[in-house]
Amino acid sequence: MRRQIILSAAAAATLFAAGAATAQDWTGPYVSLAVGGDFVDDEDDEITLFDTDLGGTFGDTVRTSGGLDAFASTPTQAAGFCGGKATGNNFGAGCQDDDQLEGGVAGRIGWDFGMGGFVFGVLGEAASVQSRDHATAFSTTPASYQFARGIDGPVYALRARAGSPMGRWMPYVTAGYAMADVEESYATSNTANSFTPTTNTTDADGFQVGGGLEYAVNDRISLGAEYLYTALDVNEPLVVRVGPGTAPATNPFRIVNPAGTDTRRGSDEFNYHAFRLTVTARF
Repeated sequence: MRRQIILSAAAAATLFAAGAATAQDWTGPYVSLAVGGDFVDDEDDEITLFDTDLGGTFGDTVRTSGGLDAFASTPTQAAGFCGGKATGNNFGAGCQDDDQLEGGVAGRIGWDFGMGGFVFGVLGEAASVQSRDHATAFSTTPASYQFARGIDGPVYALRARAGSPMGRWMPYVTAGYAMADVEESYATSNTANSFTPTTNTTDADGFQVGGGLEYAVNDRISLGAEYLYTALDVNEPLVVRVGPGTAPATNPFRIVNPAGTDTRRGSDEFNYHAFRLTVTARF
């Protein structure tokens, strides 16, 4: 997916490679409002990881008292993982994909400079993002164990952009740094074990890359369309301790270590696509 994004950005760059005059018409400070939709770049095959001996290393197999993998299908009971939101407490009920388009809005302030028929600029942006990314595990019990991840507050970005005006039109590419607070939560249909904590908020940072096209209605107002890809690395992902609760010592989460098992999702990323329409006022 990231290679496709890079190729898309490279293709957008060719749009202004020929260059055009009138760069001075696009220079100076501006403010913009953007509205559109976001959807997550989820991993359909994401799994949940386990640390059964509480040694700090994830990747262990949770086994039943009979030595079977508690998260692998048997002849009588389906189990496994999915990169989506659980629609029931068993693997057969399936998962809902995280590809729903959610509305978003962004505000930005920037400054463009003309140079040799091109326009270069810097901008700061704050954007709201409503999308959520889920990862679910299903045991043979059956039971569901679901992680959810989303943005808690604005996504802040500082980007550069470069374009080449062609009369009233200006195609451009943009890239830069992004950061946000990420909220994670955990939910399960298991009522025997204890689970702590079930929520966590941490910071995440990464990059943005994309491109767009602006049309100057007049010397002060321009309209545009933009695509933006954001990739954030979560700095301290949620780790849930599956504790004893009322479960016996033969419980799969307690067999290796009676205190329980730690679990976390396999990915530390929150990535999403954004499609926007923009209106810009220049000063």
